[in-house]
Amino acid sequence: MSLLIIGLIIFLGSHSCRIFAEPWRNHMIDRLGEVKWKGLYTIISLIGLILVVVGYGQARQAPIVLWQPATYLIHIAILLNLVAFIFLAGSSPSNNAIRLKLKHPMILGVKVWALAHLLANGTLVDLILFGSFLLWAVLDFRSARKRPIHMPENAAISTKATITVVVTGIVIWAAFIFGLHQYLIGVSPLGAR
Repeated sequence: MSLLIIGLIIFLGSHSCRIFAEPWRNHMIDRLGEVKWKGLYTIISLIGLILVVVGYGQARQAPIVLWQPATYLIHIAILLNLVAFIFLAGSSPSNNAIRLKLKHPMILGVKVWALAHLLANGTLVDLILFGSFLLWAVLDFRSARKRPIHMPENAAISTKATITVVVTGIVIWAAFIFGLHQYLIGVSPLGAR
């Protein structure tokens, strides 16, 4: 469990600079240059992510069950993940309706994804992992709403871009539901083991 917690601190900590240390972040970008900053940020994030994945995998081997989720919550979680994948896909291109209306669809996608997984899982390790991501997403969304958004003032919504985003989100969601989640995580959202 400690590996997971260290990974979460590194991964979410590196993604929290704009929440808690915007002046420091800006100073470091000025000092190092944007390319070096992004390189360092990427390396630190990858180290954190690897520790999260390995730590989560290890902690799942001896789960501490806190509650048993009702079947209907698992069904709700599957549908919420569809919304999460559409939001995640909606972060780009900038002229799709989801991006233009929600402003920060990726952060909202993480919120919905984390909430869905909290509904569907009742172990301590899941509470730590998905609860941490949900808390981070809430704080990051609040912080992001205070920052200026780099979008054209009168950006027109592209129907084609919006349809592409929705279809992309559905296809990725379906891939996860019908096999990729089982392959990567070892658990099928549909209940087959």
